[in-house]
Amino acid sequence: EYWTAPQHHNAIELFSTTAIWEGGRLTVYEPSQGLYGMRYQLARQLGLDPADVRIVSSYVGGGFGGKGPLTPRTAIVALAARRLGRPVRCVVTRKEGYTTAPYRAETRHRIRMAANLDGKLTGYSHHGWELTSRTDNYVTAGTEEVARLYAYGTVWTKVDLVKADRQTPAYMRAPHEVPYCFALESAMDEMAAKLGIDPIEFRRRNDTAVDPISGSPYSTRSLMKCFDAASEAFGWACRDPRPCSLRDGDWLIGCGCAAASYPANLAAAAARVRLTAGGRASVQSAVHEIGTGTCTVLAQIAAERLGIDVEDVDVEFGDTNFPPAPIAGGTVTTASVGTVVLMACDGIKRKLFEMAGRVGGPLAGRRADRMALSGGSIRDADGAWASITAVLESASVGSVEEYAEYVPPGSNPTSGQALHRGRGLIEFGSRNRDKTMFALGAELVEVRVHALTGEIRVPRMVGAFAGGRVVNPRTARSQLMGGMIWGMSAGLLEATDVDERNARYVNADLHDYYVPVCADIDQVEVQMLSEIDRDVNPAGIKGLGEIGVSGTNAAIANALYHATGKRVRKAPIRLEDLLG
Repeated sequence: EYWTAPQHHNAIELFSTTAIWEGGRLTVYEPSQGLYGMRYQLARQLGLDPADVRIVSSYVGGGFGGKGPLTPRTAIVALAARRLGRPVRCVVTRKEGYTTAPYRAETRHRIRMAANLDGKLTGYSHHGWELTSRTDNYVTAGTEEVARLYAYGTVWTKVDLVKADRQTPAYMRAPHEVPYCFALESAMDEMAAKLGIDPIEFRRRNDTAVDPISGSPYSTRSLMKCFDAASEAFGWACRDPRPCSLRDGDWLIGCGCAAASYPANLAAAAARVRLTAGGRASVQSAVHEIGTGTCTVLAQIAAERLGIDVEDVDVEFGDTNFPPAPIAGGTVTTASVGTVVLMACDGIKRKLFEMAGRVGGPLAGRRADRMALSGGSIRDADGAWASITAVLESASVGSVEEYAEYVPPGSNPTSGQALHRGRGLIEFGSRNRDKTMFALGAELVEVRVHALTGEIRVPRMVGAFAGGRVVNPRTARSQLMGGMIWGMSAGLLEATDVDERNARYVNADLHDYYVPVCADIDQVEVQMLSEIDRDVNPAGIKGLGEIGVSGTNAAIANALYHATGKRVRKAPIRLEDLLG
């Protein structure tokens, strides 16, 4: 049995809402990961036409689920502003954020696993329990993901909800995977130890190219490639497999590993792209910038497709006046909005090529299917070319604009309509398609435990990940590194303490709720494997936003066992769990 603790969002930016009325129209400024959903839910609460509600959220100072759902305060602030006849702003305190915003609920897991002596799994069952509120049946049900990771043989899963007098939990970065991967990957390490097989080798023997639940093939499966790359960088081959075998003075040293997985999710999205005669492009979408570089990536995608410099692309975002976009969660943004930006750019190219063939000039009478965009010019296969500016001026046109909508293949036919109504649903792992699609990774961790005090240190972590096409390696590396550090925090630091007598959170501040700082981790190495997956979406992107956090806590627990010989089946693991 395994346990994970409740955890709360503690972004430096506090939760805030500003409401302004202009006649019967309402404008709300609030950090949000889902503008259209917030707009329609708020309009329903206030009895307004959604067209009379505008949500603006240019930059979100730390989201990762904490600013995904609409909270009760938004409508209250809007009502106060209407009654007072003036703008009203509400900024909740750090402590109030623990009850007015969502959190990751505690979970409990019971795993039963069987294997032959040669290390082949023959059976796997995973029973999970999740806490929720009295009034809501919110559930993450991460068994959907972990049951697809290995060739288990027979599989049985179940999730039960436990209702309590708490607010409703919701998303927190990798909501399904963090607790459920902790249980699975810890159990995999325990089974490998029982069999006397190296943990990475044990996973290799149970790797699979076929989804054990649906029977459909994986579109790409790079799990063991990730383990090979990470283990070589880590120096895993030099690891003595015996627990308590490595020591440096008073410090016990352990090395642990875990797989990381996250489904290649998609969602319906829309975007508008305009290319001007001056060679500048603008991209409009109600997408959100939560610090992950979304605007940079979308500008890169548009620039590459339109054959212009990225500095000549302006991205307008964070406003319900722009075309709808899905919630910034579930690692869907680059894959979904990036795909629809590509579609809009392709529409512009078709219009430009047809225009170039119609108007006079070097490309007059030439076929559109022979043309390409490059360096701000339209070029024919035989070398003839004309600048975009010249073609548009010849056609007496100041700009070319294209609006596009993307609905993932196999999704609900009404997904496009639902997107405009603020119900942009995430298609988890492309489950309705004929292939199973996951981003995969491997995380290796070294820990040091002081033999006398139980103090735990993490000097280094190595992660290798395969997430389809990587548009911007710099922002992707930043996301993966941040995810791994957050995973270390989930494994050793983060836990919300509940006073069961008074039903209160007792550490609702940054003094007693521990989050990692630079001194808590010395070295984080991130590797991104090249992976071409033409099945996942037209952009070939699986996404990397959440996979970095999903396996770290289990890798730490496994490394602590290797260091101390003591198996701790809960997260976070504190020094008192190792004393004695």
